[in-house]
Amino acid sequence: MLEMKPACEKCDAPTPKDGAAEICSFECTFCPPCAGAMDHRCPNCGGELLARPKRTIDI
Repeated sequence: MLEMKPACEKCDAPTPKDGAAEICSFECTFCPPCAGAMDHRCPNCGGELLARPKRTIDI
């Protein structure tokens, strides 16, 4: 299951499960402004950052 990290790994801004965030294939998580500033590239693995799906319920 996808880990829904609660904060941006760069600036520590909240990334709630029902809010906007971008992730790489290793689930590194960044807020949209930080992801844009990094040209949508993960600084940890170099992978592409894409919009994280929103989760509205807990399973």
